[in-house]
Amino acid sequence: MTSRRRWVRRDERKVPLRADGRPASSTGPATWTSYSTAARSRRGVGLGYVLAVDDGIVCIDLDHCLTGGRIADWAQDILDRAPATYTEISPSGTGLHLWGRGHIEHGRRIRTDDGAQIEIYGQGRYIALGVRYADSPATLADLSEVINALT
Repeated sequence: MTSRRRWVRRDERKVPLRADGRPASSTGPATWTSYSTAARSRRGVGLGYVLAVDDGIVCIDLDHCLTGGRIADWAQDILDRAPATYTEISPSGTGLHLWGRGHIEHGRRIRTDDGAQIEIYGQGRYIALGVRYADSPATLADLSEVINALT
């Protein structure tokens, strides 16, 4: 991911920003920059990665699945089914992002009776980066099977 020009900064409300602090767009490549430029910028409060149609990178966002360091059963089930891939704790500290390779035509929001709140994106969105979860690998695995099972 760091080799791709898909990086933005973000403010405290998770609004995407250019490295110079002006507004960025999840659909406007001219507003994105390199990882090194975004990481050096002190604008906003953190980094974001833009998912684009030709990228092949997807994010499965497990919302509100962490409470006091404990993972909700529905989220643990997804982690157990997923191959080892880069995973991070969301900026809120209450969710997880599973990053990987795959394709999803249109983003999905999934809500279930057991409390699962899942979002899956592959284009036209940006994801606010958090911090690495446990000992997740730095590599991206193919998440196609997990995405198919969830959708």
